[in-house]
Amino acid sequence: MSLARKPPTMADIARIAGVSSMTVSRAFKADSLISLETRTAILAAAEELGYVFDSTASNLRSQKTGFVAVTIPSINNANFADTIAGLSEALAARNMQTLLGYTNYDLDNEERLIEQLLRRKPEAMVVTGGRHTPRARKLLENAHIPVIETWDVPTDPIGHYVGFSNATAVRGMVDHFVAVGYRRIAFLGGDAGGDIRGSERRRGFIQAMTTHGLDSSRLIPAGPPPISMREGAVAMASLLEDHPDTDAVICVSDLSAFGALTECQRRNITVPQEIAIGGFGNYEIGSIAVPALTTVDVRAREIGETAAALILDLLDGAENVGQRAIEPTLLVRESSR
Repeated sequence: MSLARKPPTMADIARIAGVSSMTVSRAFKADSLISLETRTAILAAAEELGYVFDSTASNLRSQKTGFVAVTIPSINNANFADTIAGLSEALAARNMQTLLGYTNYDLDNEERLIEQLLRRKPEAMVVTGGRHTPRARKLLENAHIPVIETWDVPTDPIGHYVGFSNATAVRGMVDHFVAVGYRRIAFLGGDAGGDIRGSERRRGFIQAMTTHGLDSSRLIPAGPPPISMREGAVAMASLLEDHPDTDAVICVSDLSAFGALTECQRRNITVPQEIAIGGFGNYEIGSIAVPALTTVDVRAREIGETAAALILDLLDGAENVGQRAIEPTLLVRESSR
């Protein structure tokens, strides 16, 4: 039985390149004192040996780990995926990477993840939402690194935020629906406590309907997040059974709205002639649905890009860095007037 081969070391590279181990180390750090010719020889030797530079010790000395820790509620949500893509690509331009954890819409789980991620000494931390357990908040406050809360406008930010008011965004859709003549409007989803952003959208719906002097009690539960298309269809069936005179429904997400749309088609109910449907999030599926879904574009990718720019500003020592608000846009499409 043969023993496993030992991985190549800097000393092996130094021997092949005819330099000292210190010179090899400086070459991997792109030290300007190392000539291009010498660096090229060192990198060629490393390539020949299959050497991978271990930056851990160097990072510990410099107190820079080169990564940003991120928590998101779901790994299969297109909106959050867009946010992570925008964040990661912007950070990659500065040779920084993201370390990702997902909370499954559970604040206690978020607390555990925050503690675990902070043990890895990230240079910054990005969390989704502005509500956390008291201990999670304390951990973030005492981390002494940039902390960015996203997808929300916290009443008491831990550090900085990049987000929008979910309640205000839905109020804008209600205002539009009322302005074009809808009166018997329902809201689907946002009933589970774990989905804080969904609950805020539901709250915005109730506020707007009350302001317009309309009945805000048509609240259809869809269960715990993440809400799927199937759950949207089931909730729509419940709405049509219990409130058949409803003339419009606003859904907590485009996925649930697509499910609601398919349930109407299954029952031969025309949209928007008999009932209008609005979603939230501007998912791709909403734009290709027939009819295309009216929705709210929350600029998910821009949230990530803006968070990355804010992090880099803070790490560069920028002063007077303010909060970054994102302005959602109402997209009126074929599923409503």
